Amino acid sequence: MNECHYDKRMDFFYNMSNTDTVDEWSGTNLVIVLCFGTFFCLFIFISNSLVIAAVVKNKRFHFPFYYLLANLAAADFFAGIAYVYLMFNTGPVSKTLTVNRWFLRQGLLDTSLTASLANLFVIAVERHMSVVRMRVHSNLTKKRVTFLILLIWAIAIFMGAVPTLGWNCLCNISTCSSLAPIYSRSYLIFWTVSNLVVFFIMVVVYLRIYMYVQRKTNVLSPHTSGSISRRRTPMKLMKTVMTVLGAFVVCWTPGLVVLLLDGLNCTHCGVQHVKRWFLLLALLNSVMNPVIYSYKDDEMSNTMRRIMCCSSDDKSQERRSSRIPSTVLSRSTDTTGQYIEDSIIQGTITGKGNS
Repeated sequence: MNECHYDKRMDFFYNMSNTDTVDEWSGTNLVIVLCFGTFFCLFIFISNSLVIAAVVKNKRFHFPFYYLLANLAAADFFAGIAYVYLMFNTGPVSKTLTVNRWFLRQGLLDTSLTASLANLFVIAVERHMSVVRMRVHSNLTKKRVTFLILLIWAIAIFMGAVPTLGWNCLCNISTCSSLAPIYSRSYLIFWTVSNLVVFFIMVVVYLRIYMYVQRKTNVLSPHTSGSISRRRTPMKLMKTVMTVLGAFVVCWTPGLVVLLLDGLNCTHCGVQHVKRWFLLLALLNSVMNPVIYSYKDDEMSNTMRRIMCCSSDDKSQERRSSRIPSTVLSRSTDTTGQYIEDSIIQGTITGKGNS
């Protein structure tokens, strides 16, 4: 019968897994990582708070897509909390942690990743519901959006707690991984493969939606007399979401690949030497998202500026955006979808009449 080691400190597991590089988290390397980490975390807290406040304050953002976008910002904010906790419990401190504190440290990171991934998946569903009808926004009710947001966080918390619930190597030291000394290698393989598969599925789904919107926009263009910006509104939103997804995949994939190699017990892959830099790359994703929102959406950028300037004067008419027009964000966008649908019918009738 295997002996369980619930009462041991982490130095026991680091020594058993032959993890020597934990001592390298000191001196210049540790200072550099902590400086970059501190700057990034401060930016994450401020910028994602502004995104959430902008969605709450501006009534033009009171649609399912923007509620989910705010929830993605909340996931990034949570990631900042996870990284702050990690910074105070890494380096030489890692060896002094109890098993429960180490589980908490890693569980926060796993929860933040799952929350972001699940949120992007739900956004994909919402975008699909919209684009199949060529509408800017879906008809999801606030109750359904609230349920989806709660479901996202329930799944994220559960996935972050799975190792704590029993899928670990505390009772079987021989199965412990190197990067995560109390995670079993089988769990790392499951975790990384499942996330990488979801990444691939998400990219395929978003590409299909993007191609569908582009094809429909090209078909409608000769038959519609409305403004070009109004006809291209669905495409603009898809480009924003795909930019967010692309940044997410680029920032998280290297770290997941390293974890997969560790789970496969690749002893000559040098995973210990790159883990801290790939962790910073993953942190960078939570920094990039608010920048993408503000760059792609002038309405979001203007609202965030007004919040930073402590302006309480809500203007009734907002200046039209050069990249995302105000019609995208107002409730008149529902009539845009109907306008496009009517244009399809009229274009079809006209085509038949000419033939």
